[in-house]
Amino acid sequence: MSRTPAAALTGLEKRVLYVAIVASFIAFLDGSVVNLALPAIGRELGGGLVVQQWVVDAYLLTLGALILVAGSLSDQFGRVRILQWGLAGFTATSVLCGLAWSGESLIVARGLQGVAGALLVPSSLALIVSVFSGPAQSAAIGKWSAWTSGAIIAAPLLGGISVDVFTWRVIFFLNIVPAVAVWPALRRLRTQDLARAPGSTIDVTGTVLAVIGLGGIVYAFIERGALGWGSPQVWLPLVLGVAGLAGFLLHERRTPAPMMPLRLFAIRNFGWGNIATAVIYGALNLGFFVLGLFLQQVAGLGATAAGFALLPSTLILLLLSARVGALSGRYGPRWFMTAGPLLCAAGFLMLLGIGLPLEYFSEAFPGLVIFGVGLAVTVAPLTAAILGAVHPEEAGIGSAVNNAVSRIAGLVTIAFAGLITGPMITTSGLHATAAVTAGLFIAGAVASAVGIRNPPPEAPEAPEAPEAGGADAASA
Repeated sequence: MSRTPAAALTGLEKRVLYVAIVASFIAFLDGSVVNLALPAIGRELGGGLVVQQWVVDAYLLTLGALILVAGSLSDQFGRVRILQWGLAGFTATSVLCGLAWSGESLIVARGLQGVAGALLVPSSLALIVSVFSGPAQSAAIGKWSAWTSGAIIAAPLLGGISVDVFTWRVIFFLNIVPAVAVWPALRRLRTQDLARAPGSTIDVTGTVLAVIGLGGIVYAFIERGALGWGSPQVWLPLVLGVAGLAGFLLHERRTPAPMMPLRLFAIRNFGWGNIATAVIYGALNLGFFVLGLFLQQVAGLGATAAGFALLPSTLILLLLSARVGALSGRYGPRWFMTAGPLLCAAGFLMLLGIGLPLEYFSEAFPGLVIFGVGLAVTVAPLTAAILGAVHPEEAGIGSAVNNAVSRIAGLVTIAFAGLITGPMITTSGLHATAAVTAGLFIAGAVASAVGIRNPPPEAPEAPEAPEAGGADAASA
């Protein structure tokens, strides 16, 4: 029986939500928190633009390439066990990043950090799905979505403060605090772990093909900006990646124990939900990547000031997502997933009025508020619709697929940002980006309206049959 989301959480549910939010938050945060620290890293470690690029991309490469494997491992060995491996590894590699003595050592540490981060995200969300049910699950996913999506937007603020007040190394050492704080609660959840039978096997061939496929494509998109499509260092990994993905899909269709069951995509909400995820998260990453650079390089704001300028969206997301998630669990996700991206699109279209000198409260603030409301209306129903469509035993791989789609979508749109803005960020480039971002959000709304279906309402529980003599007692 599912209870209402307004009911008080049990001790187990509180621990699960706490662990899932903290583990995912730090993984999402570290994907972009270093962006504002790159100039300081370059000044101290040297290496120029190449090192700065790979400090960001090494993390995204390993995270994007291994997240499907992590989802399969989560279903195989248990969510809590994989979370423990990921959290321990993330803490150790964060220390390595903070102690880096050269650009090369930082890049290697960031790549290892991405491996650990891949273990955190699908396992944490799958843990929520396995413990919560019904409208309470939608409300819990709403809280999870608020914090994890908020990490993407809040990263510039945390990165800016760290650089301006302390040092860029603080960004990585800060990961130790939440990791240590959440560990006791994580250990207490081991008795609740859900794993497959010990005799089941790991899809090793599928794992290798997935790593080759995603890794090759991600690497090609990263290097395209500097080398161009004609370079063998771009098209060879791209060809290898496409061949790896083709081989992966063929293998997954034939193997009796696939790591990513292709039948999941035949489930309407899972398939269409991932299409909506691709365009919505591609828009989110593209829009805030260019907007953050514009505020610093064109509008002249400092790193911390730029972070504060983007904060309204994060606050609105944190305030509204749990409530929206509960409403989505009650009324279904379809129209939330339609209205939310349309509001996001409206918010970015309002940014077309930005000019120089920047008048923040009249030109940027209203659009960011509307965008924040739209994002809050979108993220929890989107996640709940996708994971609600799969069996709880496959929540790990379902979450991994959805997160891989969102990470790769963001990487692709950022890789093509230069084609939209031109070689330098300008006001006209920001306007063009805002228009493209709005168009992607509208496409996400259309995909949701066309493809997503609300689940049928839960049937009310039948009254218990009266015991002998009960009817007489009731009528007395």
